[in-house]
Amino acid sequence: MDQPLNRLAEEISSCRLCPLWQGRTHAVPGEGAFGSLFLVGEAPGQREDELGRPFVGRAGRLLEEALLAVGLSRRQVYITNVVKCRPPANRRPKKSEIRACLPYLSREVAIIKPQLMLLLGNTAADAILGQAGLSSLRGKKLASYGIETRVTYHPAAVLRNPALRPLFFADLREASQRLRGQR
Repeated sequence: MDQPLNRLAEEISSCRLCPLWQGRTHAVPGEGAFGSLFLVGEAPGQREDELGRPFVGRAGRLLEEALLAVGLSRRQVYITNVVKCRPPANRRPKKSEIRACLPYLSREVAIIKPQLMLLLGNTAADAILGQAGLSSLRGKKLASYGIETRVTYHPAAVLRNPALRPLFFADLREASQRLRGQR
């Protein structure tokens, strides 16, 4: 792992900028490849909190399945969350918790230098774009941090509503093709 990313992970692990640190087992910094697809979720869940890694629970398994289906592996992308500590009972992060963590996300973007950012769900879209309403944002070419940005469903939403699965896979396929310069 790169030195700046190591330092950032250490800072995240010792963070006490909001009350979420009090209930965490582990803070969950992002992980993955530099300069590629940057995936941003909402917050760690129980399994992520236990292991200190993003997207390793049921939603993470679906994300990995979708990535493989479009020709990408987990090692080829960078995966992170807006909030780095698990909110109690997996509730949505509060605005104050999001504000506390956004500087970490900004630094991850600066270090990773992604080609394309894919926001997973409304919480990520609202935190980064200042807009929610996934159905109106999905499919639009947007920008954040000076990077082309797209919005899709969070894998946890796809698990709750399997009818979203084809749309989620299609969005990842489009992201994969954009990275390969095919669209």
